[in-house]
Amino acid sequence: MVPSRTPTAALPYWVRGDTNAFFGFGVNVLVNVLTLTGLCLFVVNLPEREVFGTILPALGIALVAGNVYYTYLARRLARREHRGDVTALPYGPSVPHMFIVIFVIMLPIFLRTGDPLRAWEAGLAWAFIIGVIVLIGAFVGPYIRRFTPRAALLGTLAGISITFISMNPAGQMWRMAWIALPVLALLLIGLLTDVKLPFNFPIGLAALLLGTAIGWLGGAMSVPDVTAAARDIAFAFPTFQFDLLWRGLTDMAPLLATAIPLGVYNFTEAMTNVESAATAGDNYNLRSVLLADGAGAVIGSALGSPFPPAVYVGHPGWKAAGGRTGYSMATGVIIALLCFLGMFSLLGAIFPTAAIVPILLYIGLLIGAQAFQATPRAHAAAVVAALIPNIAAWATGQMNNALAAAGTSAAEVGDEALAGAGVVYDGLRVLGEGAILAGLVLGAIVVFIIDKRFARAAVFAAVGALLAFVGLIHGEEVQWNANGQVALGYLFVAVVCGIFALGKYPPRVPEPEEIELDRQHGGGTTDTAVPVPAVAAGAGAPAGTEATSAPADPVDGGKREPAVSG
Repeated sequence: MVPSRTPTAALPYWVRGDTNAFFGFGVNVLVNVLTLTGLCLFVVNLPEREVFGTILPALGIALVAGNVYYTYLARRLARREHRGDVTALPYGPSVPHMFIVIFVIMLPIFLRTGDPLRAWEAGLAWAFIIGVIVLIGAFVGPYIRRFTPRAALLGTLAGISITFISMNPAGQMWRMAWIALPVLALLLIGLLTDVKLPFNFPIGLAALLLGTAIGWLGGAMSVPDVTAAARDIAFAFPTFQFDLLWRGLTDMAPLLATAIPLGVYNFTEAMTNVESAATAGDNYNLRSVLLADGAGAVIGSALGSPFPPAVYVGHPGWKAAGGRTGYSMATGVIIALLCFLGMFSLLGAIFPTAAIVPILLYIGLLIGAQAFQATPRAHAAAVVAALIPNIAAWATGQMNNALAAAGTSAAEVGDEALAGAGVVYDGLRVLGEGAILAGLVLGAIVVFIIDKRFARAAVFAAVGALLAFVGLIHGEEVQWNANGQVALGYLFVAVVCGIFALGKYPPRVPEPEEIELDRQHGGGTTDTAVPVPAVAAGAGAPAGTEATSAPADPVDGGKREPAVSG
């Protein structure tokens, strides 16, 4: 098949599918901003005037600038490849980071000093450092992506999606299943099939209205809460907060222990998301993405936001929903306006949480499916290996939160008592530290072992040993000899694989369908021995549908955008 070609002058800014993607992605970002607003107000006890008058407007600037930029990148890609089916990358506040900056950086300082402003200063400094690390990653990330197997990249992304993106929303859904499950069913019908609502009514908006109606009719919402929230509406525009940022940076040494690995996490996650978009047919330049993400974090922190923005998981889902270049810009502009007007308190009182979070579970379903659909069947074990560290990180986080709620900690309870209760806490904690990098390393090792490329498996195992030794994976903090035992284990893996490499075993022969899919879609990283197929119709979306599936045509030319291009 030949890619659909669209003359530059005819490239529309908005198509019907953008409406669906806008309501889906807009609700996604809305949920996250509502969540971080609650964290600032009720965990760190920041004053409302600072949250609604400084932090949210600063975040709004970052979101509108970032989403407009990604709309520009999408239209540039569409013009270069003469296609009308390019989907912009989704962009918003990083979900893992908004919990980490609150609970790991800001809350301990607030509890120690009793001063929420001191905690805020530290959060700004931390976000600034994250941005600088991501900017540095823009120059090394493309090379990591070039030599890392797709099963490792997508498997790690699926691990993040299944755990940190899907599990908490799933728990919130089943607390009020009578609201959430009908919403989820409507989303699945509208986004995973070719069924359309009458008059092509946007499925995302219909799902939100359905859940909201059920919640209000069922008594889950309160009119007085809405009235009280409406009083908080006031326009605010951000200004630079260099004094707060500078005070936070004067004591930045303790922040580096989390900022360095999480900055690496940020640019590694961006790599996996760019890989995910390439799998769905849109080959973006990784360096352009990382520079934008790093700049967004730096500028946001200077304006007063401690929440680094990032490219989101879920590009294939919005592509499958029919989104093209307009939905991203519309989301950034509308969310920014809501931030400037202080509307999030009111929105939280109008829309039930259970009516909003099913969209996150939908994205988790798609990304989890994509990891298996877009890689060779022979690499399925590698996908699972890449999943496991993120599952361990999520599980230990849940344990820590539960123990903290009980007024204790894992250290106080003790490993022996936990093991006696069947909880392998210590091993899961070590496995989950630096989860995204650990997933990449484990997934790559398994891919190359399956393909009988033992020398390359040995190289990745040696990299794992180095990362563990300095604490970027499997370590509590970045330091010399952070976890020597784990580093030694990876080193032994490198030795074992190196011995087998001496045997000069012939590489695994790809299955015929792998070769054909690779020929059609230009899949695979440049250093893998086995061609890797790409998803033709979006992750899990049925082929042949108009509004719900990505076109099955390959990207023009069938090659990934060069890592060093502008």
